[in-house]
Amino acid sequence: MTASADLGAKWPDRSRLLPARPLAKDGDPATFNRMVDHSSPDLDRIFFALSDPTRRAMLSLLAGEASSVTALADHFAGRMSLAAASKHIKVLESAALLRRSVQGRVHLCRLNAEPLQAAESWMSHYARFWDDRLDALDDMLASGEDHEGDD
Repeated sequence: MTASADLGAKWPDRSRLLPARPLAKDGDPATFNRMVDHSSPDLDRIFFALSDPTRRAMLSLLAGEASSVTALADHFAGRMSLAAASKHIKVLESAALLRRSVQGRVHLCRLNAEPLQAAESWMSHYARFWDDRLDALDDMLASGEDHEGDD
């Protein structure tokens, strides 16, 4: 028996788990396929970088002005070492949320907010979904208020 045949026997056919109706609300497959454009390694790095409160705090500090790595790390003194802060900075840099320039021996960090637009675009796709659902809930609750006490 080949390895692929062995896997087929081991794992059940999952095609029956796929929905019978279109995934997009309007039935247009292109609407759903736009999500594929948003599943990129860049977006994964952005959300990974934003998942840590220390990195989010660093971005907040950089939103005000550029800062050296040492000055940025000093904001977290007592909670982490310069090496640990530097690792956080490298994660932000790999997500392109931070730009580093070297001036002599000083490494200056600046916020690069441009990649946040991709994350905002991805989230706004789902915000429309939740807005529709919350509007429907609001309508349901509003219609239920007229019938309270009828029981």
